[in-house]
Amino acid sequence: MISEVMNLLTGMNILILGGDARQLEVIKKLNELDAHLLLVGFDQLDHHFNGAAKIDMEDIEVSALDAIILPVSGVGDDGKVETTFSDKEVVLEADWLTQTPDHCQIFTGITTTYLKQCSEEADRGVVPLFKRDDVAIYNSVPTVEGTLLMVIQNTDITIHAANVVILGLGRTGMSLARTLHALGANVKVGTKFKADIARITEMGLKPFYIKDLSTHVGDVDICLNTIPAKVLTGQVISHMPVNTLIVDIASKPGGTDFRYAEKRGIKTLHPLGLPGMVAPKTAGKIIANVVSEILEEQLPQEDDSYGS
Repeated sequence: MISEVMNLLTGMNILILGGDARQLEVIKKLNELDAHLLLVGFDQLDHHFNGAAKIDMEDIEVSALDAIILPVSGVGDDGKVETTFSDKEVVLEADWLTQTPDHCQIFTGITTTYLKQCSEEADRGVVPLFKRDDVAIYNSVPTVEGTLLMVIQNTDITIHAANVVILGLGRTGMSLARTLHALGANVKVGTKFKADIARITEMGLKPFYIKDLSTHVGDVDICLNTIPAKVLTGQVISHMPVNTLIVDIASKPGGTDFRYAEKRGIKTLHPLGLPGMVAPKTAGKIIANVVSEILEEQLPQEDDSYGS
């Protein structure tokens, strides 16, 4: 993972605005790096971090903030921020953001329409962490483990020798394909890209084009979708055996016609935020390390030419 050799963030004022258990690892990491932390939405958290202050939105010195770290879920369309450790309502508004310094960066897991509008109005930079290759690749590990857990819990067959169809060879799709193949499954991978067809073949798996999906699901036991587009249509699902398990791990709204699958009696699962569900500590460390690295890049660079 990312190097643990980090420069201290002494003097940097960072606001942690809501979030779930993953944010605790972010707080821990930034606290170790000597950043000055303000925690909003953590009033019910028993743990105390030296150097981190639990505070309300109205008490923040907004003009002194260097960075704002939002939950993985970002900000809702109503401006509300998820607060697992508080019952208080926390709302992010564009007028409030405009009071931050020009250099203040906003970190979020995903970018919502509301957050995009607010940041553009305030002219503040947003770092969507889940769009970064490094975060997505690291997160593919707990995502795969969580997917395996759900498959095992919701089938009456072994993964070994099962007929598995994986849709998409992105950062998560590739990790899924390698893992299922290593467990002895008969793995087919669907894609729309020629380069992916070559890579799937090189991996020793069976490739096919998504446009031909209907002809590849007739004997499928487990179908895993990573594509955030409607690929598992009613027409495709109609060719599946009724005992097929569909696990759609694509972001909302997923890539499955869930209504038609239910009508056919095919079991579907659409777990969102698997890393945070099955391994919040690991998922939090991934976010913490990447955020720390980005913040470190903002620090003034020391002149190390002396004595060289």
